[in-house]
Amino acid sequence: MADELPNAKLDDRRGFLKQTAVAAAAGFTASSLLSSAGCSATKSAAAGSFSLTEAGKVILFQGDSITDWGRTRSKENTPNDSQCLGSGYALFAAGAILDEYSKIKPTIYNRGISGNKVFQLAERWEKDCLNLKPDLLSILIGVNDFWHTLNNNYKGTLETYKNDYAALLERTKKILPSVTLVICEPFVLKCGSVNEKWFPDFDGYRAAAKKIAADFKTIFVPFQSDFDEALKNASPQYWAADGVHPTVAGAHLMARTWLKTVFGIKA
Repeated sequence: MADELPNAKLDDRRGFLKQTAVAAAAGFTASSLLSSAGCSATKSAAAGSFSLTEAGKVILFQGDSITDWGRTRSKENTPNDSQCLGSGYALFAAGAILDEYSKIKPTIYNRGISGNKVFQLAERWEKDCLNLKPDLLSILIGVNDFWHTLNNNYKGTLETYKNDYAALLERTKKILPSVTLVICEPFVLKCGSVNEKWFPDFDGYRAAAKKIAADFKTIFVPFQSDFDEALKNASPQYWAADGVHPTVAGAHLMARTWLKTVFGIKA
């Protein structure tokens, strides 16, 4: 499912992720995302306080399998490592940032874990977030909070998601008061595992993430609207074959959306 695929073992699912996304790292030119935009501004869309004008900044990507995307666990404390960043949007975005800001050498981590829901982020938050002391923290979470109610006997509700998410951000701001938060919109495309049973309930999770971003005055990354726009050019399967996990094209689109929103880059 953004995490675990239904009834699949963890190792099997990770193998699936690596097979479907392995070409991502090989075909990506890091500077292309920034150069194609014709701009290298660092002004954030909402918070406005984050910049890469000085050395030592730490960027952390958090979430479920869409962020995880087959990353190597054995040396996860090594920043800026292609294996540790996975093969998805986090790698694409990190590559562009590291290329553009090579003089100040930012530190970038990926600590997404497949299958996670918000409460599971909270369970590992000290080790996988707070101890890393990020200056910029990007979170993409929510698809499992709904999906697992359909296939994994998870009893959480939309209210559970909202309350757990708000509590996690309150905790984060208390320990890291100067952190710039980025809340990414959970998204799905109507194909593969995603059918009519998902709607309209899943839309409530998208709306909740946007509301939480507004409440906490964070940057909000509108992934769903950019995917919806992309459907004018290609089918849902082109962007996310199973409806949840992006293809190489989908991961690249996510990275462009993320960079445009967080850094103010106009694609």
